[in-house]
This record gives sequence, C-alpha cells and structure tokens, in this order.
Amino acid sequence: MYFLYDLALHLDSYLFQVLALTAIIGAVLAATTREDAFRAGDRQGKWVWVGLLAGSAVAMATGMPFLSWIGAVITGVYWFDVRPQLKAIINGDYSY
Repeated sequence: MYFLYDLALHLDSYLFQVLALTAIIGAVLAATTREDAFRAGDRQGKWVWVGLLAGSAVAMATGMPFLSWIGAVITGVYWFDVRPQLKAIINGDYSY
C-alpha cells in the first residue's frame, strides 16, 4: 500500500527522470550524427541540438518546475520530429 502511495505522490518526478534519461540518449545520438544531415534537413545545427538536449536533461533531472516541461517538449520534438527526418536523410530516403 505504501508503494502505491509513494508512486502516486512522486509520479511526475519519476516521469521526468525517465525523460531526462531519454534526453541524454538523444544528446549522445545527436552528437554522433553527421553534421551535414542537420543542414540537409533544414534543422538547427548538430551542437545546438546537443546543447538543447543536454540542458533539457539537466532541467528535468533537477526538477525545475517550469523548465522541466520545456525540456520535455524539446526532447519530444527531437525524438518525434528531428530524429526520424535525420534517419531518413542518412538512409537516403528523401520523402520525409
């Protein structure tokens, strides 16, 4: 019973910790992606995305109230918009 109470009480912080981990993984993947893929996809530069994702991870891991939500949005934009387009460009599929 205590476990369920603790989970309900701290669910948002647990979710932000998981999102911080995905932001760190995204930053590593962005750092290992070719620079010209970002230019070909008409996106911000490679190191801009690495910085955005790293900053998002720090904001979410430390629990900054408003910045955590902004970090979650930045992480979502990378994973659901930028990353699929970059993968398509690198694989030679320009239909994105």
